[in-house]
Amino acid sequence: MLTFSQFLESYKVTQKLDRATLISVAYTSLATKLHDSLAKKLAADVVDSVLAIQPKTFPEEQIDLHMVEVMKMQHRVASETQLVRGLVMDHGARHPDMPKRVENAFILTLNVSLEYEKTEINSGFFYSSAEQREKLVESERRFTDAKVKKIIELKQLVCDQATDSKEKPKGFVVINQKGIDPLSLDMLAKQGILALRRAKRRNMERLQFCVGGTAQNSVEDLTPDVLGWAGLVYEHTLGEEKFTFVEDVKEPRSVTLLIKGPNAYTTTQIHDALRDGLRSVKNALDDGALIPGAGALELALCAHLMSKPVRDRAKGRTKLGVQAFADAVLVIPKTLATNAGYDVQDTILALQDEAADSQTPVGLDIQSGEPCDPTVAGVWDNFRVKQQMLHSWYVFGFGSAAGD
Repeated sequence: MLTFSQFLESYKVTQKLDRATLISVAYTSLATKLHDSLAKKLAADVVDSVLAIQPKTFPEEQIDLHMVEVMKMQHRVASETQLVRGLVMDHGARHPDMPKRVENAFILTLNVSLEYEKTEINSGFFYSSAEQREKLVESERRFTDAKVKKIIELKQLVCDQATDSKEKPKGFVVINQKGIDPLSLDMLAKQGILALRRAKRRNMERLQFCVGGTAQNSVEDLTPDVLGWAGLVYEHTLGEEKFTFVEDVKEPRSVTLLIKGPNAYTTTQIHDALRDGLRSVKNALDDGALIPGAGALELALCAHLMSKPVRDRAKGRTKLGVQAFADAVLVIPKTLATNAGYDVQDTILALQDEAADSQTPVGLDIQSGEPCDPTVAGVWDNFRVKQQMLHSWYVFGFGSAAGD
């Protein structure tokens, strides 16, 4: 007689988790929360985003879903939700003369203040005349300008060198976590540099995985080795909001799922669905196995609980507990039948009859109401989800009653 753990191990399907199979896993999750056509479209985007951030060098490392930025944009229709193989930031340049579109761009990631800074301790500057004050202001200005000039020198080094006429001109982008004052912005704009200031910390971390390069905490000794690269950086203005897209990167290890929708309710609904879809694909890759869905596991478990070895082991009032538990696990296929608009009793009886005569998993096809093979239909559940479900039942005492 099988224990719950042995039963689950015998029922899981271990196969090569190729892209097509993972799309089926994502679709199974998304289709319960979104319209069918939208779920089909987003399933591929969800899988591609997880595969992009999957560790290549050290496969044993965990997949970090934080490297998938999910951003909302209240614009147009939900079907325009898309995967951006790069980064989308919810702010733009702060100077009107800066370029709005930069191709073949080197990207410098900074955490350097390019503005007047207030001291972090209680201190003050004292002067006795206007001339002394002007000297102080001029000294601070020279200090800030010197840092900006080092950035400009790096830009001239990598972009303004003589190149073949057939090669596309190179651009330069500065993304800074700290501030950039108007005079510094003006200096950068005159050099054709697109500069973004006060970028969010989470975007700065993702940016290095997206475009490459190394974040710098100082402008001293800047070299071309610290620069990242993107094929296209452009600004998109929507009403009073600005968005900056960093796309066409070589090997992104961080991507963005850009949610579009006509209202906040739609974007929130898609956001919740994508979160579950990303998690389901990650779980499938971590487990390396899947469980047939559509209520197939629950039907098989009910049949196992009502089998003769289990019933013979249960004595006295325990039989009533096993019977109650066997009926309880059928809640999932019954709920599927109810939500699909079919008669619950007729549907469950047809499924149980088919499962008794079949050597393959049997689940409910909600399109026709007939029994189907979930492995053929591409309906999958996560192994660890079902495992946790059985472990929870065992904690509440059902396992001992069923012979685990």
